[in-house]
Amino acid sequence: MTAPRPPRKAFGRLSLPERNYVAEALRTETVGGVLLLVAAVAALVWANIPVLSDSYESVSHFHFGPEALGLNLSVAHWAADGLLAIFFFVAGIELKRELVAGDLKDPKAAALPVVAALCGMAVPALVYTITATTGGGSLSGWAVPTATDIAFALAVLAVIGTSLPSALRAFLLTLAVVDDLFAILIIAVFFTESIDFVALGGAVVGLVVFWLLLRKGVRGWYLYVPLGLAIWALMYNSGIHATIAGVAMGLMLRCHTREGESHSPGEHIEHLVRPLSAGLAVPLFALFSAGVALSGGALADVFTKPETLGVVLGLVVGKTLGIFGGTWLTARFTKASLSDDLQWADVFAVASLAGIGFTVSLLIGELAFEGDAAMTGEVKAAVLTGSLIAAALATVLLKIRNAKYRKMIEAEERDDDLSGVPDVYEEDDPAYHLRVAAIYEKKAAEHRRIADEMETARLAEVPGGAGDEGDGPA
Repeated sequence: MTAPRPPRKAFGRLSLPERNYVAEALRTETVGGVLLLVAAVAALVWANIPVLSDSYESVSHFHFGPEALGLNLSVAHWAADGLLAIFFFVAGIELKRELVAGDLKDPKAAALPVVAALCGMAVPALVYTITATTGGGSLSGWAVPTATDIAFALAVLAVIGTSLPSALRAFLLTLAVVDDLFAILIIAVFFTESIDFVALGGAVVGLVVFWLLLRKGVRGWYLYVPLGLAIWALMYNSGIHATIAGVAMGLMLRCHTREGESHSPGEHIEHLVRPLSAGLAVPLFALFSAGVALSGGALADVFTKPETLGVVLGLVVGKTLGIFGGTWLTARFTKASLSDDLQWADVFAVASLAGIGFTVSLLIGELAFEGDAAMTGEVKAAVLTGSLIAAALATVLLKIRNAKYRKMIEAEERDDDLSGVPDVYEEDDPAYHLRVAAIYEKKAAEHRRIADEMETARLAEVPGGAGDEGDGPA
């Protein structure tokens, strides 16, 4: 008889390549998240200081661009439709990589983050709908609280000094990737009012050319950048949100390695573009999107109007319950058990952290209430409020377990054999134990030498040398 298979572990140890990829991706996102926080604070200060607020409005609404091409847009519009296309281009590459080489490649492993992400979008939408319906408000903003902002979440972790174990960080990253995909689908399906099929056809032709160039192995940024800009412009003029062009091109890149390659083209391009996305595109979008007028009365109104209250409850309550519930149900029905080092309280804390829905929530808020400047500003204030409450709740929950996380991180990073690879990935290799033994033998020999020298020096100081009576000191 064959031995029964051990139960599958949820949030188990990552493979070494996946761990390295996650560490690099999150390092960039954390830096970008801090810049995002700075940009958001700068926008709020700029928009709320009386002597500066008029200039904020003037700059945000300043138009430039070729009118003949339908691209005479405001600065805020360029940030939302242009710069965020870079963000979604990186999201497309991340999703493609997850599908061919990451957690989403294995259907069993993919079930957990996918179901968690879906529940983490459906429940906030349901919470908003119930709140808005009960209060007699508009249902237009149902999609606003559905998004998670991974950069903002990681920035909170960096600011509060809490280190999540790599498995939880990978879960958060994969969750955000799936979240971004469905956010793009929501934008494409629900926020496209009319379509210019000529422009859309041109964008499709451009995407086909883009795909053919990639398939033929043609290289040269001077080809792809102008083509990408043309595809973006055509997509914008088609009436479909222009960020769709970014995610479509990202999904076309090859993200698996071939013989002789250390990195796939997709990973290489992501490595080049991610700092531009996290360090420039997203912070500039935040600068021209988060600048809403705040006052005591305005903040109080967030909790009294059904639309804004629905956004806050959707982010804080809906996201947390949706992600935690989806994770628990998936583990329950797939008979997966938590990693021995983790508890369900850790999953709940990460779920509450995912309630930070800054960048994409602001974008959807602008689309949902387009033409209603007052409601758009109030919904943005609700997004900021909900994200701050979620961040505060996550901070408290994560701090409770911070000492445990530090021990787990230390165990994950320990490298006793000085090979550059964490020991947890080498403990089944006899060569690892031989390297450790050699290191300890060298240390032991060094300590014996020091002990011998100290003993010789001590004997030399004893009158009579080595105990010979009648002799003088050595």
